[in-house]
Amino acid sequence: MQRHRALFVFAVGVLCCASANAQGPFAPKVSGPLSQRVVAYQIDAKYDPAKHTVDATETLTYRNLTGQPLDRFPFHLYLNAFQPKSTWVREAHRDGYFRTSSLEEWGPKDNGSNEITSFEVAGMGDLTRQMKFVSPDDGNPDDKTVFEVRLPRPVAPGQDVQFKIKFKATFPEVIARTGYKRSFLLAGQWFPKVGVWWHDQWNCHQFHAMTEFFADFGTYDVKITLPKNYVIGATGVQTSDTDNGNGTKTVTYHAEDVHDFAWTADSKFKVVESQFDGSVGRVKIRLLTYSGHKSSWQRYVDVIRGTMEKFDQRYGPYPYAQLTVVDPPHGAGEAGGMEYPTFITGGTSWYVPKGERHEPEGVTEHEFGHQYWYGMVATNEFENAWLDEGINSYTEVKVMDSLFGHNTSATNLLGAQLGDGEELRSFYLGDAGFDPLARASYTDMSMGSYGAVSYGKTATMLATLEAIVGEQALRKALHVYFLRYRFTHPTQEDFMHTVNEVTRQDLNWYWEQAAYETPVLDYEVARADSNPTNWYEENATEKKGETIYETQVILHRKGDFIFPVAAEVKFDNGESIREQWDGKDRWVRYVYHKKAKVASVEIDPDHKVTMDSNYLNNSRTTERQKGATEKIAAYWMFLTQFLAQMLSWLA
Repeated sequence: MQRHRALFVFAVGVLCCASANAQGPFAPKVSGPLSQRVVAYQIDAKYDPAKHTVDATETLTYRNLTGQPLDRFPFHLYLNAFQPKSTWVREAHRDGYFRTSSLEEWGPKDNGSNEITSFEVAGMGDLTRQMKFVSPDDGNPDDKTVFEVRLPRPVAPGQDVQFKIKFKATFPEVIARTGYKRSFLLAGQWFPKVGVWWHDQWNCHQFHAMTEFFADFGTYDVKITLPKNYVIGATGVQTSDTDNGNGTKTVTYHAEDVHDFAWTADSKFKVVESQFDGSVGRVKIRLLTYSGHKSSWQRYVDVIRGTMEKFDQRYGPYPYAQLTVVDPPHGAGEAGGMEYPTFITGGTSWYVPKGERHEPEGVTEHEFGHQYWYGMVATNEFENAWLDEGINSYTEVKVMDSLFGHNTSATNLLGAQLGDGEELRSFYLGDAGFDPLARASYTDMSMGSYGAVSYGKTATMLATLEAIVGEQALRKALHVYFLRYRFTHPTQEDFMHTVNEVTRQDLNWYWEQAAYETPVLDYEVARADSNPTNWYEENATEKKGETIYETQVILHRKGDFIFPVAAEVKFDNGESIREQWDGKDRWVRYVYHKKAKVASVEIDPDHKVTMDSNYLNNSRTTERQKGATEKIAAYWMFLTQFLAQMLSWLA
């Protein structure tokens, strides 16, 4: 398996070495390759803004490190997904996501395509006619997002093969994190990309609405020719900028130890530069934004610096020389919230009040987190999206909480407060029991279920795991997992085994339920009452502090997820008792004989079991509690009076 091919050269000792190939003052102190480089892409692209097209030549050198001869090579053509009969469009339209809810309005501006005009293999000739579109996942004959070529002779283990490809990329109007809007272009998944040899076979799925991307590590040398008044940003670092004397320029980028390459361009971009001094060197931060978004410029800079610092401290260093952050223009919302190696897109508008953190703070933090779990750890998002999106959502909660407060990290505006963890939990609860994490992501029931599971459930599941192993132990496990598996393609079993190992606990009982199955966790207080033990006596009376009461408390496991829970029983004399229940039976009864009545019972009094699907049944009181209703009534009175005054003023 490919993950065993990795050379763990990116160890702490290497990170502390002096720079051997530094690129200016913004080069982290690393030496030598960070990954075992399977691919080397050289692309020469010419962009036509008027037609929203790129004509390019691509030379791909592939090193056969599989240990066996290869004579068949599959390739992705992701832009072909944006055609009415593709699998991607069918799935997105089915679930009402992206700009596909009204296919009857689909027009030429919505179409994207990758057209290969020539496909040659060095030493084997022109194999353009050998190209064959395949649909390995659903058999859709109209899906053209994967093609394969069979070579006339195999490539021996340890040998290189060189593909020379000419292609034309046509971009749609911005959809699903690629495309154009007016003069703006986000070029994502724009070139033919070879599949990954993984688990002793090719892994090259069709482009699905419910998955993202998977590719091998290597190097990229990309030349992009475009009008010279355009500002450009891309994966890697810029190495040259040549004025061609005809109104165009050619900008060259170089990137190492990455598995993808994306770029953006716009004649209206404003550039805001900053830097982050991390544990292995200085990183240049380049924000591409707009004058109309000026109120968000410093907020972008502040949150990206804060996020980079937290990741550096908690999980490991960022080893690249640069990070490019793209702030898409008005009307290009679907270009926001996307990640590529050393390149992320955010999202804001002309004015966003502080406290509504989603734009730009929340999305920027989330996309930077992908630099770790998607960019460097590089798990297979077709098979297990939760290893990227979910782990990243969990670390998002931790970072956002540390930056903006536990209960205010999602929203803190005009008295409305919400924590990021609670927001993700609510996302999970919408589709809690449909799909397991371990299922191939592209086979999930719907886009809604995919999101609820991959993002919300994973973040909530890992937060609940803290109740067992502790927050610091889980943080250490993630740190070890990142250092151990960066620049490889680990599996979900690798992640779970690492957590077991670091925490020194056999958590397979938990993983089996949380990752491989779909039980819903729900515990309730089914009974809490006290009765005098002398009830049978004639003319029996009750005297506070003297009468002995028998108190019965019954806890009930309503859901199928088995989890140990604590319960706190409070009595009206101020006494409290903590009970620990393994949660295995459907119910448990606790009986107490005291000169006091039960006042309240609460399951999970420390509020650690975030996977519990219904907090409302976790507690029971014996006396009516008026606080919540009085608070709601006060809010309602304020709102109605405010609206009445507004209406009278308008009248």
